Amino acid sequence: MTAAEQTRIDALRAAEEKAGVLFETAVGRGLIVPGATEREVSDGIRDLAGELFGIHRFWHKRIVRSGRNTVSPYRENPPDLTIAADDIVFVDFGPIFEEWEADFGRTYVVGADPAKHRLAADLPRLWEDGRRRFREQDDITGEELYRYVLGRIAEAGWEHPETHAGHLVGEFPHERIEGDQRGSYITDGNTAPLRRTGPSGRACHWILEIHIVDPAGGFGGFFEQLLDI
Repeated sequence: MTAAEQTRIDALRAAEEKAGVLFETAVGRGLIVPGATEREVSDGIRDLAGELFGIHRFWHKRIVRSGRNTVSPYRENPPDLTIAADDIVFVDFGPIFEEWEADFGRTYVVGADPAKHRLAADLPRLWEDGRRRFREQDDITGEELYRYVLGRIAEAGWEHPETHAGHLVGEFPHERIEGDQRGSYITDGNTAPLRRTGPSGRACHWILEIHIVDPAGGFGGFFEQLLDI
């Protein structure tokens, strides 16, 4: 590994660590509580990012979703809800730390509903299953990892509302694979190995994301972070 690549890895790790601190501080300060609207939570975390790290840029839309909105895929923009007393909430932010992207998602249960707690507990377990599969096969493709993740989600009794299970991440804006957008995602049709270099000659780095839902219950959850470093 070159010194330049080690610097990239260190910067991506540091960005993710800061995103983790941001979320932990938001919870500690009571931002994610019943009675707050999704917009209020989003704005509060945005302001906290400025206070803690002096950052005000996010490379994708800030997402806070609660209740029935947690079943909506990323591309949708459901109406703002107020967090209920026995609710589930997920937060998905993409802060930019000194030109380095983080993409971090976590789920919080604010009540005692056992089904919501079970779903929230399954999220990191399913994510770890995906990373373990990635580590087992050096030439695994985006499509192969996607199909594996879908299978594990189904075995756990949940559904997956998205068309992919992750994407490239790196310097802002993160690198796209020219001529084939599917190559930028962990999804069907990406038959290229995830461990590869992009057009710039630099190693590709990936986010693995798990979005699971219980359609009958009308709720879901989300978990994402760096896959390969």
